Amino acid sequence: MKTILKGLGLLVLVLIIGLALWVRSNLKDRNPGYKADLKILNNKPGALKAGFAAFPITPEVPDRWIDKNKDAEYNPKDGDTFIDGNGNGVFDGVWIAGFGNSRAANGVHDDVWARTMVVDDGKTRLAIVVLDAIGFMNDDIIDIRKRLPAEAGVTYTIITSTHTHESADLLGLWGDSHFKSGINKKYMEYVKSQVVKSVLDAVKNLRPARLEVSEDLTGALPLAIDTRKPEVFDSGLRLIKAVDKENGTTLGSLVAWADHPETLWSDNLLISSDFCHYVRQGVEKGVFKGDSLAKPGIGGVAVYINGAVGGLMTTHPRLAIKDPFTGKEFKEPTFEKAEAQGKNLALLSLNAMEKPSDRIDSAAISLVVRTIFLPIDNTMFELGTALGVLDRGTTGWMKMRSEVSAFKIGPISFATLPGEIYPEILNGGIESPEGQDFKISPVEVPAVREMMQGKYKFVFGLANDEIGYIVPKSQWDEKAPFTYHKDGAPYGEVNSLGSETAPALHGQMKEILGELNQ
Repeated sequence: MKTILKGLGLLVLVLIIGLALWVRSNLKDRNPGYKADLKILNNKPGALKAGFAAFPITPEVPDRWIDKNKDAEYNPKDGDTFIDGNGNGVFDGVWIAGFGNSRAANGVHDDVWARTMVVDDGKTRLAIVVLDAIGFMNDDIIDIRKRLPAEAGVTYTIITSTHTHESADLLGLWGDSHFKSGINKKYMEYVKSQVVKSVLDAVKNLRPARLEVSEDLTGALPLAIDTRKPEVFDSGLRLIKAVDKENGTTLGSLVAWADHPETLWSDNLLISSDFCHYVRQGVEKGVFKGDSLAKPGIGGVAVYINGAVGGLMTTHPRLAIKDPFTGKEFKEPTFEKAEAQGKNLALLSLNAMEKPSDRIDSAAISLVVRTIFLPIDNTMFELGTALGVLDRGTTGWMKMRSEVSAFKIGPISFATLPGEIYPEILNGGIESPEGQDFKISPVEVPAVREMMQGKYKFVFGLANDEIGYIVPKSQWDEKAPFTYHKDGAPYGEVNSLGSETAPALHGQMKEILGELNQ
């Protein structure tokens, strides 16, 4: 008996040691000593070059499945069955990120992309990459940077995500259960290789360029709602068109707006970039009324980039979107609704670009980049990191490496932030509502755009990381009584690193904008 107990005790000890080693491996810093810190202050304008490229990152979806109870979750216990497309005898689920677990793709509606804009002033070369993904971790971005050859001459690579809720999981949180990563390692490798190709191709395509800047700060307001008080939007369309100075053709365009690409909502099972697809298609190829071209496109490669989507900014099923030509309203989540939304945005963009506010032939690029370290103060995030579901390392006990940056191209100012920031942090309007967990006045002041110099102010959300929602501390609300007389806690805090995240990021942004504005 003693021998059996001794054996069991030894087995338990081995299991505990094995578990500890496994957790330690999951928490290991993937990039020890890495810092992206840069400071380039340039006041001497140079001739600009711009280059664009677009490479698909569409996953293969080998198997189709029958959703027996129509709950958009693959579960054989519910009677769900699959058609073995590749004949390997198992269900090869492509897990769609953004809503719930077990949402397996059932095909592809439109390609998802890695789209790149490169800008060069003769001294500094910036690469701006946008992925049709829910988000992309800082460790993976560092990995891509390390793969870019030195001869590409890229000073700094920014990788952001459109945050579409209809693409394959690249964060790990949306597998077939809460305890299994949704990342397919082969697909992740494909995405990384396509991003590298996209950057290198955009560098190869560099041409002498003129940047034409346009804005429509109000036209897109009816296309999204704010589902959490206070109602503050990042609703302005901010646009850059790059024109070849030698032949007048369009090299590409940057379309910046802020809204969750989740118009298709949670029952959609087809891979898609949601309304972003129709925006880019319309800007490049034109907007059609039926089979007739209603508004010509400008050509080139259109890059759609998201801003402040926290709060959260969404085209909720309760918001009706009108077809811009027929006036027909779409309320239920369908591809027709996403198309109507994309066409509206494309038309607003094309109309604005017809009358640019500025034409920039030469400019100096200034840049400040700061690596930051943020505490993980969220039990689910801590558990997910320890179990390897949230696939990123740590730089100390429950601290993660992330990044902020700011740069200027002549009169255009840019700020990049690593998650889903609330618009009131960018534009002002933070409140201290009754029921707040911290009895304090607004901390994240002044607003980020107020601190930015330059005539035009672009803010990129989900840039170089996805750390979740960035909630103003004075609006933090996990405990009763709840703010704005709500019956329960609001959503954002569930998917946030913690209450100190917004003050920390705002403080870092204040510092680097101060340096950039020297």
